[in-house]
Amino acid sequence: MSPRSRTILIAASLAFNVFFVGAAGGALIWYSFGHNRLAQPGQGLRFAAQHLSAQQQKTFRQMLNQARQDAAADVEAARNGRAALSTLLAADTIDQPAVNTQLEVVRKADINVRTAVEKAVLDFAQKLTPEERRIFVQDLRGRGAMLRGAAQRKTQ
Repeated sequence: MSPRSRTILIAASLAFNVFFVGAAGGALIWYSFGHNRLAQPGQGLRFAAQHLSAQQQKTFRQMLNQARQDAAADVEAARNGRAALSTLLAADTIDQPAVNTQLEVVRKADINVRTAVEKAVLDFAQKLTPEERRIFVQDLRGRGAMLRGAAQRKTQ
């Protein structure tokens, strides 16, 4: 091996090592500090009872889980309807009546799921004291579609 090729090999190895150490250091810093900002914990509907007692939180989660289990057939129908809709829309020619039918199936299933979840939320809220309900409603805002936009509008 000539001295020139040895110098090129050492320079290439040094450049690779600097790149590798920089990538590893950046990944370590991102993993230690940065990625926590990407996730927003507590944003789901199940966290709407986060400021209530532990027992009430557990009851609320159980009610939501039961509502979702009861609506499993509708969730599956919506999923299958979306898959069929995707196939219809990807076809060479769009069959408008078939697309409209699939959209109606998906809408109906989505409404049934939403109705079941909202009923569970309402049933839970009725079991709370007025003060607990105020706390619950405050936590419910921004989670799910039930009170979406309620924070910006004032009720009179």
